[in-house]
Amino acid sequence: MTDPAIFKDDPWDALDPALLAQAAKVPTMLAPEEQRFYFWATSEWMQDKGAVVDLGCFVGGSTARLAAGHQLAGHTGLIHAYDRFGANEAAKEHILYAQGVAPFEGSKTLDLAIDLLTPWTERIALHPGQIEEQIWDEGPIEILVMDASKSVQTMDAMTRTFFPSLIPGQSLVVQQDYLFWRLPWIAMQMELLADYFTPVASVPGHTMVFLNTKQIDDDALNIGMVTPRTHEQRLDLLERAKQRLTAAGFDVTKPMAEQFWTLQKHPNTDRAGHFTQKCEVEPAQIARP
Repeated sequence: MTDPAIFKDDPWDALDPALLAQAAKVPTMLAPEEQRFYFWATSEWMQDKGAVVDLGCFVGGSTARLAAGHQLAGHTGLIHAYDRFGANEAAKEHILYAQGVAPFEGSKTLDLAIDLLTPWTERIALHPGQIEEQIWDEGPIEILVMDASKSVQTMDAMTRTFFPSLIPGQSLVVQQDYLFWRLPWIAMQMELLADYFTPVASVPGHTMVFLNTKQIDDDALNIGMVTPRTHEQRLDLLERAKQRLTAAGFDVTKPMAEQFWTLQKHPNTDRAGHFTQKCEVEPAQIARP
């Protein structure tokens, strides 16, 4: 299944919930629609031409959904899951404990992830540590999930490491936080790389999915770096991204207006945690100064 036209029908929405029953035991912050998409991407779109890479897997929630689809399709490659594998007390209380994990001491979660992902052990390679310090030498990547772009610098580093291994015409890049108000630089980067990617799906809550259409080389990587861009250039990139997605039929006006407003209020901010004020006005009221 490699015809991009399939995305127009949102086929993952028709997924039988029973197919995700085992994966549903693994805590996740993904919305239900996103969980179904992850399963569908590995079970229906993927052709076993490369690896699956999950950047920012927390305790394996996204990895489990990818692995369940991967298993159903009988794929032979590996799912490589990256994270620091740590959780603060708030995350433990409101995410892990709330989804059935027994209380535990400390912040380390690698052992928990290994235990939760036991049904798919032979399909998964876990990579603990800072993602921006990792290397990639495992060949082509067919599905790349990016859920760790919490700073401009981290995003740029991940792009340099993993994008060159994408397969033009086949690889999907799943930008988990593309429409999240605290991470406007994802849209900036994908706009810088507009000649290399086509948007193919929008999945609630914040996900945009892109099909790689052209080999990512050194020129593309230099073009795609957001770190050196000025505040005004970043605002321009956001506006261009909104126009491109709108022209392609995606309703992104509200979330991208929120990003634009947030960036105006926090110029030169490069980390998600430094955005402290969310948009409180209607999109129609937001305009360039």
